[in-house]
Amino acid sequence: MIFFPAIDLKEGRCVRLRRGDMATATVFNQHPADQARVFEQAGCSWLHVVDLDGAFAGHPVNGEAVDAILEAVDLPVQLGGGIRTLATAADWLGRGVRRVILGTAALRYPDLVRAACADFPGRIAVGIDARDGRVAVQGWAEQSDIAALDLARRFEDVGVAAIVFTDIGRDGVLAGPNVDATVELARAVSVPVILSGGVSTLDDLRTAKAAGDGIIAGVVCGRALYDGRIDVARAVEIVKRTPIGGI
Repeated sequence: MIFFPAIDLKEGRCVRLRRGDMATATVFNQHPADQARVFEQAGCSWLHVVDLDGAFAGHPVNGEAVDAILEAVDLPVQLGGGIRTLATAADWLGRGVRRVILGTAALRYPDLVRAACADFPGRIAVGIDARDGRVAVQGWAEQSDIAALDLARRFEDVGVAAIVFTDIGRDGVLAGPNVDATVELARAVSVPVILSGGVSTLDDLRTAKAAGDGIIAGVVCGRALYDGRIDVARAVEIVKRTPIGGI
């Protein structure tokens, strides 16, 4: 299981939201590259980066901040937010992002996911963000009628490297992760699944590890790292072990 510290970018700064609401943004670091260095020094093996402005705009917005992160650390970066074309995915991968996450595009343009997986094997993830079990897109501003599991199953045979599953209701509110739903999804599909949303304590990580070891591929954590509820180095130690599915 891999521990993914989250860096969410808004207007070039490192922020956290509550349930994806841009109006609730709290700035935690003016310099995302410095934050990336902190995570690297604490022993993290990956970074999870989201271009929040890009997710709403439908195209990359925080490119300068992402480039600064890539320059600052040697860690592999998975990046989501505003990646809606094959050219955009190719550009990010060419700039040094290890893996791009297709969220809105996965629902609206499934052929794009298939083409991206064919062109960039092992470097495409699908982001499934769910509210009450239904997929939300466009920076979580729009709710669909598609069940998270149904969307995940559409991409089982196309070479997706991972699914990042976020329970929107838990995200940024320190309410505890939805481990049961994540385990259920991971058991139902062959693609490695990463849990995201709601991790607020080391006990949450221990719960995820106990319930999902060998099932859940990784855990994304954000706000609790920034407000001091979770020590990064201890979190890494709790979830660390041989990765599932080679991700």
